[in-house]
Amino acid sequence: MSLTDEGPTFRIVVDHLGQGIAMIDADHRLVLSNALFQELLGLPDALVLPTTKLSAIVQFLVERGDFGDGDFETLARQRMAQIENRNVGLTERSGHKGQHLEVRTDHLPDGGLVISYTDVSSRVEAERELARVNQNLEARVQDRTQALTLLNSELERARAKADAANLGKTRFLAAASHDLLQPLNAARLYTSTMIERAHGSDLARLAQNIDASLGAVEDIMSALLDISRIDSGALKPAISVFSIRELLRKVRVEFEPAATEKNIKLRLVGADSVVRTDRRLVARVVQNLVSNAIKYTPEGGSVLVGCRKRGNKIRLDIIDSGIGIDKGQHSLIFGEFSRLEPGARIASGLGLGLSIVQRICDTLNLQLEVESEVDKGSRFSIYVAEANKGETPIAEPEPAQIAVNAAQFLGKQILCVDNEEDILDAMQALLSGWGCDVRTAKSLKSISQSSTLEGWIPELVLMDYHLDQTSGLDAIEWLRQNVGGHLPAVLITADRTPQVRELAEARNISILPKPVKPAALRALIGRLT
Repeated sequence: MSLTDEGPTFRIVVDHLGQGIAMIDADHRLVLSNALFQELLGLPDALVLPTTKLSAIVQFLVERGDFGDGDFETLARQRMAQIENRNVGLTERSGHKGQHLEVRTDHLPDGGLVISYTDVSSRVEAERELARVNQNLEARVQDRTQALTLLNSELERARAKADAANLGKTRFLAAASHDLLQPLNAARLYTSTMIERAHGSDLARLAQNIDASLGAVEDIMSALLDISRIDSGALKPAISVFSIRELLRKVRVEFEPAATEKNIKLRLVGADSVVRTDRRLVARVVQNLVSNAIKYTPEGGSVLVGCRKRGNKIRLDIIDSGIGIDKGQHSLIFGEFSRLEPGARIASGLGLGLSIVQRICDTLNLQLEVESEVDKGSRFSIYVAEANKGETPIAEPEPAQIAVNAAQFLGKQILCVDNEEDILDAMQALLSGWGCDVRTAKSLKSISQSSTLEGWIPELVLMDYHLDQTSGLDAIEWLRQNVGGHLPAVLITADRTPQVRELAEARNISILPKPVKPAALRALIGRLT
């Protein structure tokens, strides 16, 4: 079709493209353009009329200053030459509102041109943010140990992959960073202390609910890391037998407050089935699906979570009366950072939830079904293998009331080292409640310049891995040289790579992952002291 063969259908297509489009004939006159072309370039109505000369548009942009300072005629000639150069098909420049525009020029066989403008400001900003993140990382990665060198290379590979595939990947890498895990770690330590000190009271029950919610936050952050581990093949399922009832109990604790706030009826039914799969990953799938169901269901609606037996499998359903999804868009919703227009208007988000669901189902070989109708609601279902007869579900420990034997840790001298004041305060409150004699420090420098160790020898050191001036592994070695090589030590870290674990084991150092679970900490202290 030539440039002059404009028809109604063709016009509609051009107007709905996500780019500013202009078609120029062989005489360099405007044939047609869409509204986004005029908006992105900030052109007056008179310059988007058919037969407008391309040179007139260029002259307008030059005089407005879009191409910088200089002689107007020279700048106009340079821009026209660039447009006519068949070897220059893609360029970038600033728009009149400061936005970053990607300009593509395609030459047609009859001598005409198609010029498209795309606003890539978000991509450019993401690139700048990525550069800032890398600069911060490089500033902190001074330690020359093998573990940090490997961590840096993994971050570089992740950065390269994000550049090539999707710059948005940096969001979840940043979300999993040490700085974000620190306040979560402190919060869970504080709530555990509240649970113990307010044992049996209403305050204790409130603290337990807070702790359960913080656990959900931890699960979400772990999910972001799971995406990269799933994609790399590093995530290996841990298959176990468990009850759906246990799974739904956690769903109720986590989501009932949000449902109540929106006056949404949250029902959980058919919970007696026992299944065989990865408990944690299936819980992540259900969390994401229930979260979406509540998020996209209007006030007064309903969300049903239940299961039905289908052959030798259990179908786990999440059904809502929400806004629904057009059938033609079902294949789009599982894309990374994919957010459809109706849902984006209702609720904020990154668009990662269903992408994680798809990845996990693929990893566990679970069938995933979607049925949805606009304005009527949706049903998301996964098919999970039913446990064999005779297999007993393994119950997950209750989040708990931690019954501490006061005499067990009474007087135990424990040194805590962390560069975050909140972590130290929370750890001191928890350990002091167990009867320990606790001293804290933010760095080796503060220990060496203070009287922390004068007349006091620690029986155990709890060491953060990421300190400001050194790694926790090297800090433990320094303490052992000054206190005694026998000093038991625990490295507290969010880095779950096998390399860090191997380095710690080689130095006879125990590892405790962040966020710290008090029950695990108590057991480890008891074993090491």
